[in-house]
Amino acid sequence: MADPRGFLEIGRVGPERRPIEERVRDWREVDVPFGRRKAAEQATRCMDCGVPFCNNGCPLGNVIPDWNDLVRTNRWEEAAAKLHATDNFPDFTGRICPAPCEAACVLSLEGLDQAVAIRQVELSISERAWEEGWVVPQRPTVDTGRSVAVVGSGPAGLAAAQQLTRAGHRVTVFERSDRAGGLLRYGIPEFKMEKRVLDRRLEQMRAEGTQFSTGVDVGVDVTVDQLREQYDAVVVAVGALAARELPVPGRDLEGVHLAMEYLELSNRVCEGDLDEAPITAEGKHVVIVGGGDTGADCLGTATRQGAASIRQLQYHPRPPDPADNQTPWPLWPQVLHSCAAYEENGDRLFAETTQEFVGDGGRVTAVRTNSGDLPCDLALIAIGFTGPEPTGPLAELELTVTERGTVAVDERWMSSEEGVFACGDTTRGQSLVVWAIADGRACAESVNQWLSDPARTGVAGRERQLTPS
Repeated sequence: MADPRGFLEIGRVGPERRPIEERVRDWREVDVPFGRRKAAEQATRCMDCGVPFCNNGCPLGNVIPDWNDLVRTNRWEEAAAKLHATDNFPDFTGRICPAPCEAACVLSLEGLDQAVAIRQVELSISERAWEEGWVVPQRPTVDTGRSVAVVGSGPAGLAAAQQLTRAGHRVTVFERSDRAGGLLRYGIPEFKMEKRVLDRRLEQMRAEGTQFSTGVDVGVDVTVDQLREQYDAVVVAVGALAARELPVPGRDLEGVHLAMEYLELSNRVCEGDLDEAPITAEGKHVVIVGGGDTGADCLGTATRQGAASIRQLQYHPRPPDPADNQTPWPLWPQVLHSCAAYEENGDRLFAETTQEFVGDGGRVTAVRTNSGDLPCDLALIAIGFTGPEPTGPLAELELTVTERGTVAVDERWMSSEEGVFACGDTTRGQSLVVWAIADGRACAESVNQWLSDPARTGVAGRERQLTPS
């Protein structure tokens, strides 16, 4: 039973962050996991409500009150097991999820600044699990004799691949980049999630039996028909990487770039692939068009590169502060969202419409908005994505798509092609990492059921037990 007075006696404590003057000089993670005592205190604030809305607010259905109570009572290993039962990668979500569970916390009815610090407790559980050696490969106990190709190694593809491997299928993940991880590797800046966090999960997956084939562009280097000949099922999890463009005069000027082009190059410098980024904010006046997470990632990156000034333009008027939330759960809180990058640098300008990129000699020198001209040497367009890129497996298979341009699937996550499944942003559109993991898990369950149907596959009798190693 929860402590009935915990939330009355202990106040919310938000994420602990390294000092600004220190963190802007390097690329290490900004947030620091709670110590055990502080995590236990925040877990004690959980009321274990009769109807725990946080469970529904979390796309993964994490049983949050359960692991909160386990942390409160110092049963950390049990908490880690409970957390991993529903979330393959809590070390990802504990770092980069915007915590819809906290918006659903009953305490958030008094303001979002009163919710239990669920994400930080989650991160503390995950990190202790790694420190104590509780995160180990979960090797399959059977070999079904069936094989699955997963196209794309972002969070949806990784979650689907891990679940299918653990079910006993032989899984190969195909990734067109030189390293696995998708946007987790080349979209999320190092200061939000160091790539060692991703790499240790990939090593866990390899130890479980998942194979990775990187540098393979499905639809170019190998056809989908070839995959369908070699594998019993195909899962398409290529994300929604078609960037939304900004068709205004001056878009073709030198110095105007899409956000992901800029962020990938910066991440490649951190990976050691490049000595310096071909696109850099060093010494420049930067204007970021777009006020979402990607725009904030650009802001934090430009700060660390030594920008002379940074302005972030947001189309909408300034929303109310979190304490004045007028859209409680199940609505998404329409409030002013903040993050570490906004603490460090830059000006957020609201109700600004970008009308033109002004140039001189073919290079951008200013951004013209409804309120005037802003000096600019580097303009970054971060206004979202329109859906999956209409190339590769989508073009080759001519899969049925929705009005939004995403791949249409049925209740089994199967596309218009029998045996070809899709999940994550490929079907949902641009969304959250936590939704991608949830979709990957759900898709894997459907693929497993489809592969295991004796009436359809004749698979009965093929499954064999594996000897534990």
